[in-house]
Amino acid sequence: MKFPVFDLHCDTASALLGEDFTARRSLLKNDLHIDLERAARLPGYAQCFACFTSTDESVLRGRKAEDLFEEQLAVILRELEANSGRIKQALCPADIEENRMNGIMSAVLTIEGPSGFGFDPAYLEKLHKMGFRISTLGWNESNPLTGSHVTGGGLTDLGKEYVKEAQRLGILVDVSHISDEGFWDIMKITQAPVVATHSDSRAVCGCSRNLTDDMFRAICETEGVAGLNLYASFIGEHANLDAVCDHVLHFLELDPDGRHIALGGDLDGCDALPDGFTGVDCYNSLAQRLLQRGVDEDTLYGIYWNNAMGVMESVVCNYKKPQ
Repeated sequence: MKFPVFDLHCDTASALLGEDFTARRSLLKNDLHIDLERAARLPGYAQCFACFTSTDESVLRGRKAEDLFEEQLAVILRELEANSGRIKQALCPADIEENRMNGIMSAVLTIEGPSGFGFDPAYLEKLHKMGFRISTLGWNESNPLTGSHVTGGGLTDLGKEYVKEAQRLGILVDVSHISDEGFWDIMKITQAPVVATHSDSRAVCGCSRNLTDDMFRAICETEGVAGLNLYASFIGEHANLDAVCDHVLHFLELDPDGRHIALGGDLDGCDALPDGFTGVDCYNSLAQRLLQRGVDEDTLYGIYWNNAMGVMESVVCNYKKPQ
């Protein structure tokens, strides 16, 4: 049985733009992890496309974060227009389902690192109107909102304002890349489901980018989800499909109904994938391995599609206009 795929995080926009920022690749067919020709092998596909920025000069290489953000957004919009018969932007779960019924893939805009708009919570309303539906508070460095998993350090007052404004608008707050302190600061103030779009289990692979059991339980309590990351470094020493399954099975020990596990492959954002997984079309192979490891079809359908749809439904449809 094949399953539709709803993936909460990729860095394909950055990869299409390229290291020289010339945007020569096409989303239709390329040498990256994601292209539309391979994605057509899936029986349904929704992909969250991150616009990634950072204050790290090794990322910016002399460019302004604001310019990088705008260029990545332009690349996504260009490719949606060029491939309008295959993929369309989705603003809500109803759009995603309508696209799937019509044989069209869905693209959801997300933010990875708010440096591209100066970490300004007031700018989120404009981005929401453009269709952005998920936001991290940063990447691997400290910033005006929070510390990272690398640096440590909790939320600032501006970070708390950012969380509240995102949730007011119906933008999911994403805790991937955040510090442990920042994670728990968010949990103290959250008024909506929280997601970790591309984070695995720290109990299975003990790197700081992964979630502790207590963190995963806390996400479950908010009715959020954790998206399974396929970056080999976050999977374990021997990264293959079975090692990926180990993360899923551990999360299922904590969440037996499997309602809080989703996909967030980090495709085109990592330089090494697990053995047996080369691109988006390989989600079919991972599904078959999970079935062989004992995950039932209903649970797997949730992980692959329904859980992400559910958390999107619960948050993005609750936009509260200013009084």
